Amino acid sequence: MACTAAEHKMEELYAAIEKKIKASGYPREISGADVYDDICDQIEGKENGSYILLSKFEDDVIFEYHITVMDDDFNLGVLTMRTPEGVFETDFDE
Repeated sequence: MACTAAEHKMEELYAAIEKKIKASGYPREISGADVYDDICDQIEGKENGSYILLSKFEDDVIFEYHITVMDDDFNLGVLTMRTPEGVFETDFDE
C-alpha cells in the first residue's frame, strides 16, 4: 500500500519527534504520532498565543509543552518530560 505525499510527510514528522525525544535520554518507548495527537488535543480551541501546557501522558509521566498556537498551525518549542526515572528536556527549535 503506497503512502500519499501528505501521509509520508506526517510519518517523517512523527519520526523526527521520536528522534528528538530519544536524544534527550527519555528511557521509555515513545510514539511520535501519540505525542502529535496529544498536542493537537491540548491546543484544540485555544486562541493564538504562547502556552505552557501540562499533559498526563502516561499514569506516571507528565509532559510539559511550551507551544505557540497560530491560526492553522503550532510551534512546539521545548518539551519537558517528568518521569519517575528523571526529568528529560528537548528543544524542538534547535
